[in-house]
Amino acid sequence: MRPAKTPPGVPAPGLIYRFAAWVGLIIMRLQRWRFRVIGFEHVPIRGGVAIAANHTSFWDFFAVAQFPYLRHGRPVRILAKESLFRLPLFGPLITRTGCIPVDRGNGKDALVHAVTSLHGGEVVLLLPEQTISQSYDLLPFKTGAVRMAQAAGVPLVPAVSWGSHRFFTTGRRPRWSWKLPVSVRFGEPLHVLPEDDVEVITKELRIRMQAMLDQIIAEYEDGTPAGAWWVPHRLGGGAPEHAVVEQEHRTTNSRWRRRRR
Repeated sequence: MRPAKTPPGVPAPGLIYRFAAWVGLIIMRLQRWRFRVIGFEHVPIRGGVAIAANHTSFWDFFAVAQFPYLRHGRPVRILAKESLFRLPLFGPLITRTGCIPVDRGNGKDALVHAVTSLHGGEVVLLLPEQTISQSYDLLPFKTGAVRMAQAAGVPLVPAVSWGSHRFFTTGRRPRWSWKLPVSVRFGEPLHVLPEDDVEVITKELRIRMQAMLDQIIAEYEDGTPAGAWWVPHRLGGGAPEHAVVEQEHRTTNSRWRRRRR
């Protein structure tokens, strides 16, 4: 559980970051989670890199961000919704770990902050769906991940995880998950050129991540039991239908945009 030594010239984790990471890692280790990670060689050991990941739980960012930290000694700056930063105790903690607040109605400030971090050689993790998908399939993507990679001139690494939603996700209390299998896959990076259309590249990113997600679900140790609440409806599981969840997400997005006007 001890992180690798940070390479020379690479931003190192501070004390508060190391403490927060230790807490997250301890929670997973105490439950003896069984991680299967594929494709981590696509994450560079130095230099700015943006990682775009799917969002099914309150814990998936830990599942993904632990690997740059443990294997390369690199802290990961996570973009998180702005309201979390106003919470007592938790807000100051995530602020001091380097997380970046995002106003979901207007993400311009977060984009500027993220690009500055990428120029500084840091790792930035973004969840393009903006919110947890209650269907556990991908929601529509915002273009922020592609925009920041383009503006900073850094690789954009797609990542997907599967399994942590069985521990703690929206609408459900956290439940002790002994020896829970959790899969994480990193894909080949996208290199976004200055002249590239961000909408087109965002669609490509989503297609790649959908294929990666389908693959890790198909290979998941516990399979896709019929009727299981944590399995997507399209695979015979008990999760809500994706079309319904997607429509609710669009309605919520419209409300966020109206709030900023």
